[in-house]
Amino acid sequence: MPELPKQTRETILVVDDDPSVRQVVVAALEKAGFTVLSAGNGPAAIRLAGEHDRVIDLLLSDVDMPAMSGPDLGEALKVSRPQIRVMLMSGGANGNLLVLNYGWAYIQKPFVATKLIEMVTHVLHSADRSQPGGQGFDTRKDVVKRPEA
Repeated sequence: MPELPKQTRETILVVDDDPSVRQVVVAALEKAGFTVLSAGNGPAAIRLAGEHDRVIDLLLSDVDMPAMSGPDLGEALKVSRPQIRVMLMSGGANGNLLVLNYGWAYIQKPFVATKLIEMVTHVLHSADRSQPGGQGFDTRKDVVKRPEA
């Protein structure tokens, strides 16, 4: 796994309605040294964030969930926590199409833990808070990576 910068312990809020996926993601992030909060849906994540008095550095959310989508959750959390970074994940074939307009980072499920940690670390430590793209981290084999302009 990529090494985290020294003396950091960022907090990540993981949201996925599939308990087994959520458990694997949380375990990988904790093993990499992150502090992790987790919720099974958007409304639960908003409640958890409201109860958490410390900084939440990153929202890592599934795109398609009942009650509230990942993009809607990201927008809702940005109201009360404008500095939170957002990274979305999806196992659906068109998950990345749903996040293109937001410019948030995106990773296609399934993914390997090392790729997840690499992307999370990049998103957290990127100087650009607008987080454009994220397509360079897409792990699908069928994605054609375009050269940067």
